Amino acid sequence: MKNIDFSQGSVRKCIIMQAVPLTVAQLVHILYNLVDRIYIGHLGDGDSIALTGVGLTFPVITLIMAFTALFGNGGLPLFSMAHGAGDKEKAQKILGNSAFLLISSSVILTVLGYILTKPLLFAFGASGESFVYAKEYLNIYLTGTLFAMISTGLNGYINSQGFPRIGMFTVVIGAAVNIVLDPIFIFVFDMGVGGAALATVISQAVSALWIIAFLTGKKAVVPLKISNIRAELATTKNILRVGTANFIMQGTNFLVQASCNSTLQIYGGDIFVGIMTVINSIREIFTLPLTGIVNGAQPVISFNYGAKKYDRVSSAISFNTKSGVIYTLAAWLLIVLFPSFWFGVFSDDAVMALHGAQMLKIYFFGFIFMALQFAGQSVFQALGDAKHAIIFSLLRKVVIVVPLTLLLPRIGFGVAGVFLAEPISNVIGGLCCYITMKITVGKALGNRS
Repeated sequence: MKNIDFSQGSVRKCIIMQAVPLTVAQLVHILYNLVDRIYIGHLGDGDSIALTGVGLTFPVITLIMAFTALFGNGGLPLFSMAHGAGDKEKAQKILGNSAFLLISSSVILTVLGYILTKPLLFAFGASGESFVYAKEYLNIYLTGTLFAMISTGLNGYINSQGFPRIGMFTVVIGAAVNIVLDPIFIFVFDMGVGGAALATVISQAVSALWIIAFLTGKKAVVPLKISNIRAELATTKNILRVGTANFIMQGTNFLVQASCNSTLQIYGGDIFVGIMTVINSIREIFTLPLTGIVNGAQPVISFNYGAKKYDRVSSAISFNTKSGVIYTLAAWLLIVLFPSFWFGVFSDDAVMALHGAQMLKIYFFGFIFMALQFAGQSVFQALGDAKHAIIFSLLRKVVIVVPLTLLLPRIGFGVAGVFLAEPISNVIGGLCCYITMKITVGKALGNRS
């Protein structure tokens, strides 16, 4: 299968050729969890408690993904720039170093996860009833931490070599396994939430094996060699330097989820924790094309920056922004016009749907500003500008969302205040991030042209 040359042809075409299969891959990837939630939300009793229990595990899973982003995505811009500069040996070392960090950290996180399961879940808003479901799901999910980190952390190295379709197949294969196994384990074997977790683990294992087979095979332009799966101090430092932004972005999601669930438990109880679970699921669906666009642009930006083709970098940034704004506007209209439909996909709990439709409209107000946040953040990441990427991730989540999540319910907004924190952060964070990117990166590109 032919790889894409990011230095030739239309920049827009390069991004689209990356973005389309990446979006399809990400769509299939979120099915790992979305299919679980859909089946669990329709277990037949009209009760949302099982879905609430699964939602309580999100902060733990997000934290695992934060370390995946640190060690996996942290090396991607460095890998792409080395590849773009023609330094294949350096690119191989970065890939091997990233693989080592993912494998070793997965073992540590698995052990810590089992030790801290109970205190973490109650800290994240579990009640005595929902804890039972959360523990059952998490205990099985943690057995697949290694597979989850490899499948997510290394797939980007396939895409960055110009093989987005192979990267897409990675996720398609795993998701197909998950979709087939979910109803068998949940309903036929009557395993409930435990069956959903087991299906996810098996599917992630299949994806991980596919990735390893490709990266160590003959088709890879920059293959993964066993001799390079080790930690080099200088390379590790660079991966951590760039990856810290990714880690903080995921880590701040962890803080937001934990603060939201714990506050919702106080002001609304299990049902509103369940509503946030559904809203997070809907958000995953609608941010998917947006992340596909920015992730498709990132290797194009990194490669051309490494190749010193700064006019192509500017063109990629422009396309990134315009397409993101147009998409988020269309997505917002679909959400506010049909809120009940989206809730019905994930749950047959009538009470949850009644309250959830209103919360959904509040949560997605200002969604268009997410395009500016994503555009600015992705450029900083693509160019290895860890400082600005970290600053704006912290601004939106830690400085704005978390404090507002804790404050607004206490000053008269009640449970709606938790959902209102998101659009406020989108407006402020998105504008600040994008304006700063245009000023700093635009000036840097102008000076280098």
